[in-house]
Amino acid sequence: MATDLAAEALRTDPLVQLTLDQLRRRTSVKWRTHPEDVLPLWVAEMDVPLAPAVADALRAAIEIGDTGYAHGDGYALALADFAVERWGWEGIAVERTAVVPDVMLGIVEVLRLVTRPGDAVVVCSPVYPPFYAFVRHDAREIVEAPLGADGRIDPAALEDAFRRARQGGRGAAFLMSNPHNPTGVVHTRAELETVAELARRYGVRVVADEIHAPLVLPGAVFTPYLSVPGAEDAFALTSASKAWNLAGLKAALAVAGPQAAADLARLPEEVSHGPSHLGVIAHTAAFRDGTGWLDELLTGLDANRDLLGTLVAQELPGVRWLRPEGTYLAWLDCTALGLHEEGDGPGIVSELAGPARMFLDDARVALSSGHVFGAGGAGCVRLNFATSPAVLREALARMGRAVRGTRT
Repeated sequence: MATDLAAEALRTDPLVQLTLDQLRRRTSVKWRTHPEDVLPLWVAEMDVPLAPAVADALRAAIEIGDTGYAHGDGYALALADFAVERWGWEGIAVERTAVVPDVMLGIVEVLRLVTRPGDAVVVCSPVYPPFYAFVRHDAREIVEAPLGADGRIDPAALEDAFRRARQGGRGAAFLMSNPHNPTGVVHTRAELETVAELARRYGVRVVADEIHAPLVLPGAVFTPYLSVPGAEDAFALTSASKAWNLAGLKAALAVAGPQAAADLARLPEEVSHGPSHLGVIAHTAAFRDGTGWLDELLTGLDANRDLLGTLVAQELPGVRWLRPEGTYLAWLDCTALGLHEEGDGPGIVSELAGPARMFLDDARVALSSGHVFGAGGAGCVRLNFATSPAVLREALARMGRAVRGTRT
């Protein structure tokens, strides 16, 4: 019986259903940036087939030529139902949502509603590199609030950043990653309540990137930021992009708290022209009909998380890692390896330095370089473990050999 259950798990785990040869036929950035001898564990794409519910919805649309402009509130309704089912949260009102091209472009548009050029945007570093690039490109100043050694929000550092952000009476926003990318921390309700209290005290508007919200692993509980007291004037942005591997099918949702509805109403009408109709169809199907597939994925990711912890201990004994509570991203602290870190600074996603450069050159494993994630990232790498156990084992074996080679 146990053998039968294990075999069934292998059949349903999306992470073991594609071979490397099949994956290398893909033409996306993950599989075309590096030569074929490189194992790509960097950018946030998963090595999974499309969820059947999403594939069926897209196939049906294509068969009838339904490839026009996006319309309707089905996407928001699907997310609202998903939030009730998965998080017990009934706070998504369709009239306080807007479809945007993707989460990062939606963040830019929301920040334009609540800040002006020259205002400050606080981030908890190390954090997703596009936070730096997109915000600075839009003439806002980044103020960093470094995470604690445990990878969690440090209330004292956040308060200090809020105080600096508001100096001179300028406007400020806090761009929060919830769950946090790259550490995989899932903020607790108590932590989010502290954020809300500090934001209210200092007059800082909160914009929560919750794109990884469906990817909370066993042992943690996701709390939508808009569900905590004091977050009524905040915004959240999300999509099915990360959890169902839909980055190439552009569509996301901006959700406003009750006191932010008037701000969201000022969103320019032309922003709604950016999302793809097929993207809206795919994301709607994922939230509405793809939860069974998601559960199978989460089971596989949980097993990979455990496997990765074992492999890091075996192959990289000098490397410290933060066991992620959510996402499929692992943050590895490689500072003990003593590799010199160079690079142009945060936000340049393709820039490689230090351990990431060594692992690419010597192990032929592509990882994200820590220094592009801002303060606290130097000497670290981010590893995407949304792949097969076989690929994980091979990648960590290569990395271990490369590290041992640098010490001989």
